[in-house]
Amino acid sequence: MGTIQSMMSRSSEAFQKNDRHYRELLDDLRAQRRAAIESGSPSTRARHVDAGKLLPRDRVRALLDLGSPFLEIALLAGGGSSGAAPVGAGIITGIGVISGRPCMIIANDSVVKGGTYHGMTSKKHVRAQEIAQQYRLPTITLVDSGGAFLPEMHEVFPVEGRYGTVFHQIVRQSAQGLAQIAVVHGACTAGGAYVPSLCDQSIIVRNQGYMFLGGPEITFAATGERVDRETLGGAAMHSKVSGVTDYLAENDNHALAMARDLVSMLPVTAAYVRAPISPVPPRYDPEELYGIVSADPRIPTDSREVVARLVDDSWFDEFKQDYGETLLCGFARILGFEVGIIANNGVLFTESSLKATHFIDLCCKRQIPLIFLADIAGFMVGTAAERSGIAKAGAKMITAMSSADVPKFNLIIGGSYGAGHLAMCSRHFEPDLALGWPNGKAALMGPEQAAVTLAMVQRQKREREGGTWSDSEEEAFKEPIRSQFETFQSIYNFASNLWIDDVIDPVETRAVIGLALDLAARQTARETRFGVFRM
Repeated sequence: MGTIQSMMSRSSEAFQKNDRHYRELLDDLRAQRRAAIESGSPSTRARHVDAGKLLPRDRVRALLDLGSPFLEIALLAGGGSSGAAPVGAGIITGIGVISGRPCMIIANDSVVKGGTYHGMTSKKHVRAQEIAQQYRLPTITLVDSGGAFLPEMHEVFPVEGRYGTVFHQIVRQSAQGLAQIAVVHGACTAGGAYVPSLCDQSIIVRNQGYMFLGGPEITFAATGERVDRETLGGAAMHSKVSGVTDYLAENDNHALAMARDLVSMLPVTAAYVRAPISPVPPRYDPEELYGIVSADPRIPTDSREVVARLVDDSWFDEFKQDYGETLLCGFARILGFEVGIIANNGVLFTESSLKATHFIDLCCKRQIPLIFLADIAGFMVGTAAERSGIAKAGAKMITAMSSADVPKFNLIIGGSYGAGHLAMCSRHFEPDLALGWPNGKAALMGPEQAAVTLAMVQRQKREREGGTWSDSEEEAFKEPIRSQFETFQSIYNFASNLWIDDVIDPVETRAVIGLALDLAARQTARETRFGVFRM
């Protein structure tokens, strides 16, 4: 128990090599963030501004309280291997403070393909709604969308967890007393017209916002009626005739001011159930993490050195320090909030799995949030491990982690592979947030391990059939497997597909986790009921 004493030397060759490598990774992260933030072509953005509209991110900024942080969710969703959606998926989602109240903000990025919904756009919208429900946040939706992206109808329309689920979540959260407020800044067509219609209150901008189930073209095709969009579904008509919208604004800024006023009339933010103490910065510079995280995946990163730069005052009450040493467990604080930390320091053995089970049980009984720092090759294999009951011990750890009904956070700080990835509270187990550092990787197994495993299977098959296999043939077989796993395991592939919520700079970790802990500390404590532990 006490302050972690760092053994790291900034002047060492290993530190300098790691630091140089990590700063290159950060350059890549910043480039990918810029690509998502600077969305839309210059000509599209200019047309938007010339029409008197605020750009989507300017709308978000105008909505937030001055100086409010904005915790953006899934900034890097889309792009890459995720499908047709561009990086950012054509929608902005995140948590910020409006009129003194934390809110979930969802804004169509109308300069990207008209703010239309791809499959990933829908998935990202639903993920933001899930987080809003988790933390009981009001949702403010800034609507400016051409509706579904028709070439991806198969991803948008029939699939659970996509566009139809957006409607379902609005209704469910409204029923639970979580305010749903919409601002119609532009197009709002077809099924998209139901988003503001389903909300508790809706604002529309004069001569700019339009809502209709079928636009002028569809109306003519279906009925033969010729009508302009203002007459069919303009702001004045919906505010004065149909009653679909509740407030008529003169421009974007006026509409956002109205939204801020509506939020100011909502109940004030709940008081802390688990109050923090005064935060204290770590005794060691968090930027030193760049030189601590190993650039060589074959050389492990010392988890204690990582923890020392994440927690308040670098203070860590380690649990069972001399038992199950390949897993670090202990109590600490981040920005004043008490947390239980579980960090890998090698592969998971029977002892380390049992240690995790005991520690998770303690945290659940004391209502302490859990943070899983994943850097894991997996569970130990082999005869000795199997005879020690590794499957049974691993099942206990997974049962405890899965059952734990306290706030949980998954952060991939290195490699995260196989069942070890699952045991460290991956997305499958519904952590409050799943995040990764730029060096992170995750897959069923590493590229070389996968290539060797599949090559062994192929060699055995050929031998059974009486064939031969030269070393060059085996290497030619392995190379595309390595390439496939190398591409898959990238943390950006996981972010692109929304298998994690975001990639963050290590020095951002305290702020990101701290904001989420602040929200979690205001939620009513829940009793954990564990599944059956195999004895």
